[in-house]
Amino acid sequence: MINEKELIQEIESDEWQPVKDVNKEKEKLKNAVREKYKKRIISIRLSEADIRKLKKKSLETGIPYQTLISFLIHQYVEGKIKLEL
Repeated sequence: MINEKELIQEIESDEWQPVKDVNKEKEKLKNAVREKYKKRIISIRLSEADIRKLKKKSLETGIPYQTLISFLIHQYVEGKIKLEL
């Protein structure tokens, strides 16, 4: 985290440059955020038993089961949980 003194030094040493078109820059950043969090519908086949267990876990946690599936996949692809075979 940058502190006030460092920020002033950076501004005074011209490390910070003004944005020429603020609205264009805002739109560019909004689009980047939208793209990062864009959702896509997929189909996946799961056994009835796994779906029942997922729904039970979702009731225990208070998280809808589809959200729970999405969360688990996200955690895996980010390397926060490991797959054991």
